[in-house]
Amino acid sequence: MLGPALAAAAGAVAGEPQAAAALARYEQRFARALGTIINVIDPDVIVLGGGLSNVERLYENVPQLWSPFVFSDRVGTRLVRAVHGDASGVRGAAWLWEEQELRS
Repeated sequence: MLGPALAAAAGAVAGEPQAAAALARYEQRFARALGTIINVIDPDVIVLGGGLSNVERLYENVPQLWSPFVFSDRVGTRLVRAVHGDASGVRGAAWLWEEQELRS
């Protein structure tokens, strides 16, 4: 079963108008939030993980939307998918567990 966000993304891809509107709102709000992050720490790259990292349109739409929220004439920040997919956070946590166990 898909969570609500992934269900909305799937519905948007299927052409459901309410799902498309919900995903467009999410993209706009996500772009605004990432614009704030870009203003504060000016990262070279922002890496998405988790289930929403599988929503392809985020990688194209969100960077196009964040420019009005960034206080610069030029934004060099890239938005990319985690190398190990949506389970990257779990993998990282597992590595930390092993490291912690070795210290004990």
